[in-house]
Amino acid sequence: METPTHLVSRFCAAWSENRATAELVAFFTDDAVYHNIPLAPITGREAIATTIDSFIRPGAPGIESIEFRVVNIAANGPTVMTERVDVFSLLDKSFELPVMGTFEVSDGKIKAWRDYFDMNQFTSRMGDV
Repeated sequence: METPTHLVSRFCAAWSENRATAELVAFFTDDAVYHNIPLAPITGREAIATTIDSFIRPGAPGIESIEFRVVNIAANGPTVMTERVDVFSLLDKSFELPVMGTFEVSDGKIKAWRDYFDMNQFTSRMGDV
């Protein structure tokens, strides 16, 4: 079985490769929790898929793709932390957002994913589109 760090690295690479939602949610357990702090947590693989589909929507004003540039990655057992710069590509521009992510891995799948970022920074950059 691969290490939690390798699993999370592959997951981040899948985002950068603009993989389909079904491929992204295959990394999660059925009862996984995805929490973009400060938004409400999303529970369950199907709800996570719906959430991903809601913000990755080609065409204005949607997000065409998101590249996860991992700056640092560290693990303590099944918990993996990433320092990233997420690059959001829109129809006619892109912007970068610093993000800290925490992943909890169980039996080779992501059981919990929490991302911490500045919501004001994100919304202001989206608003500049």
